[in-house]
Amino acid sequence: MISSVDKTCPLTFASVDPDAALKAVVGKKRSEVLAEVAASGLKGRGGAGFPTSVKWNLAAAARGQEKFVICNADEGEPGTFKDRVILSDYADLVCAGMTAAAYAIGATRGIIYLRGEYTYLRPHLEDVLARRRGRSLLGPKILGKDGFDFDIEIRMGAGAYVCGEETALIESLEGNRGEPRNRPPFPVDTGFMSRPTAVNNVETLAWAACILANGAEWFKKHGTEKSTGLKLFSVSGDVERPGVYEFPLGITIAELLRHVGGENAKAAQIGGASGHCVPASQFERTIAFEDVPTGGSVIVFGPDRDMLEVAENFLEFFVEESCGQCTPCREGSRKLLEGVKMLRKGTCSMKYLRELCGLGQTMQLASKCGLGQSAPNALLSIVEHFKDDILGRTPQAV
Repeated sequence: MISSVDKTCPLTFASVDPDAALKAVVGKKRSEVLAEVAASGLKGRGGAGFPTSVKWNLAAAARGQEKFVICNADEGEPGTFKDRVILSDYADLVCAGMTAAAYAIGATRGIIYLRGEYTYLRPHLEDVLARRRGRSLLGPKILGKDGFDFDIEIRMGAGAYVCGEETALIESLEGNRGEPRNRPPFPVDTGFMSRPTAVNNVETLAWAACILANGAEWFKKHGTEKSTGLKLFSVSGDVERPGVYEFPLGITIAELLRHVGGENAKAAQIGGASGHCVPASQFERTIAFEDVPTGGSVIVFGPDRDMLEVAENFLEFFVEESCGQCTPCREGSRKLLEGVKMLRKGTCSMKYLRELCGLGQTMQLASKCGLGQSAPNALLSIVEHFKDDILGRTPQAV
């Protein structure tokens, strides 16, 4: 199934009635809702790929009278814009997914953590929430079911990339500086306000609602054994038809590029700035959790792109966005950026380049959160796969 936001080829979300998800939920036991999500094999669509049912089961089993469901709408990954489309066109589906999650884990309060740059979406989302309250789809006794009480509020982010990480997001919600927490404990037992909390991405919640409306087998008709279902992709860069597309997980990079008009690309950055730069020689690899995972961003680089310029651009972003909490990320990102600038000037020796690669590997192991762990990815991939962009600008002295 190939879809886009083009109205002539709508996304699957357009065919799903959000009300059907909640009507199905109220007729089931909590354990049955959890079992249906587990049977679907749904994994987090924000990039980490953690099994949604495991997260919900852990939150359901956690002790605590008050629990929370948080929708992570802090879409800050460069090259990613599919959640914005979902919130614009399918907000009811996201709210239905949040409400279903609340039923499954026993939560009474929900929060949409909305990216600061998406302030313009807030009035639309507030209208959606108000309409749902008026139809008994939010608030006390949802759809007349005793004990099913749940409501959602919107909180705004402040534009920090690191707040896409769930514990940094929770710190921000609590009024603190947005920086990752030490784990354990995990949010499912000690989350927002030290209460059990399930944090899910916008797209994950929308697919959860679809699964509960149509069944696990409907979802599993697409994808692979380890990466079930469909996935939304934000495609940008040197392509003829950029935009938001829907493909089954397991699609090859080459096939995706054919659909968007990027067949002549020299590379594709799968997963945004924090992802992996895949060369044309590996375009038969599949986009799936067992091969090349992604939260949804696909940035395409044409044959004339200078890949060192790409690496410099990404590292400038990470230097700016690092919270500065841990040394590997705070200092390592700056050192890598300095090294790339030296490479572009032709003043970085091969010996120093090897040291930079070693530093990048150390950052991947020693950084506290995904920002520092992924910041070196682009440079390491480019050094490995695009030597022609480096050789000739690098003194060979050892």
